[in-house]
Amino acid sequence: MSLIPFSPPRIDDEIINEVTAALKSGWITTGPRTKQFEKDLSAYNGNPNTLCLNSATAGLEIMLRWFGVKEGDEVILPAYTYSATANVVMHCGAKPVLVDVDPVDFNIDPAKVKAAITTRTKVIMPVDIAGLPCRYDELNAIVKSPEITALFKAEGERQQQLGRIMILSDAAHSLGGTYKGKKTGNQADVTVYSFHAVKNLTTAEGGAIALNFPAPFNNEDIYKYLCIFTLHGQNKDALAKMQKGNWKYDIIEAGYKCNMTDLMAAIGLVELRRYENDTLPRRKAICNYYHQTLTSYPWAELPLLKDDQRETSYHLYQLRIKGITEEQRDAIIQKIFDEDVSVNVHFIPLPRLSFYKNLGYDINNYPVTYDNFSREISLPIFYDLSQEQLKRVTDAVIHSVEAVMSNA
Repeated sequence: MSLIPFSPPRIDDEIINEVTAALKSGWITTGPRTKQFEKDLSAYNGNPNTLCLNSATAGLEIMLRWFGVKEGDEVILPAYTYSATANVVMHCGAKPVLVDVDPVDFNIDPAKVKAAITTRTKVIMPVDIAGLPCRYDELNAIVKSPEITALFKAEGERQQQLGRIMILSDAAHSLGGTYKGKKTGNQADVTVYSFHAVKNLTTAEGGAIALNFPAPFNNEDIYKYLCIFTLHGQNKDALAKMQKGNWKYDIIEAGYKCNMTDLMAAIGLVELRRYENDTLPRRKAICNYYHQTLTSYPWAELPLLKDDQRETSYHLYQLRIKGITEEQRDAIIQKIFDEDVSVNVHFIPLPRLSFYKNLGYDINNYPVTYDNFSREISLPIFYDLSQEQLKRVTDAVIHSVEAVMSNA
């Protein structure tokens, strides 16, 4: 019996043909396909402008640097997230301020956010864990409230222009998720997506910055500047330089190098065309199957997929097992693998990772985060997961949980 993988990418003839066409076109770095992908993403999400890059991590760091985040500043983020969310804060010399999460949906707790704000807070980075959007109305209300704006110490023109804490959404999981009927990309000042190989929509690696700044900002102008900032500070990209007689360029600042290539965008163009009407419905069907199959088991704590304001992008199915220890969870995972089914855990909390633990972050200060993590098992979701494989997954989970719990 072959191993059921956790989340392989969907690579079919349509994608292969588009990548081949990109190779034959002569444009394999940033070019027409990347620019088209950016336009298509903006049209899909409904935000003003989108910049594609080589990773979501780059997008998060670029926006922190654009906003002037530096040593002495603080950025609030959940203790329950992947390391990239905090690493980019460290890269800027700022301090990650970790807060606990909601016990129901894994997302950052707005009340904990408000309590953590100081005069050094420059950015809040909510994370749409598993694809379910955070409670953005509450977060936006916090940063716009008079008592919090009074605490904000603006440094530099961009901070002065915004006049408050910036909300930078880590939406690595949530492309296609909705909040109050709108796609993610419309709720925060900036939303950053990931197109890594395991994501719903992949470009092999890759990410995008969805700009959504309020007036008086001009998102088109920010986009144009970011195109330069993410390409060495060079005022012309390769496409522009190839126009007749247009070879001369200038470097206007010491920028970064994190542009998306047309080979990556070729995959993304195909993925996005079929995302809403093909990919998302299939992933939703898989999650609904897990819901229907596991709901009758008293030990199964099912993830929140939809409520009256939000619907997930069905990126992860985060099952929690009631009444178990972390060690029992690990034993269950091993038994599931023994039945040739791949599962995962999302995520090891930041305070449990050596780097952040050594900085003094203590998991005991984030009890909800630890409780969620200690009982969580992510089940496989991918487009070609068959009904027979789905039954194998749930059978393996049920057998493994009951075997471990019966020995407790």
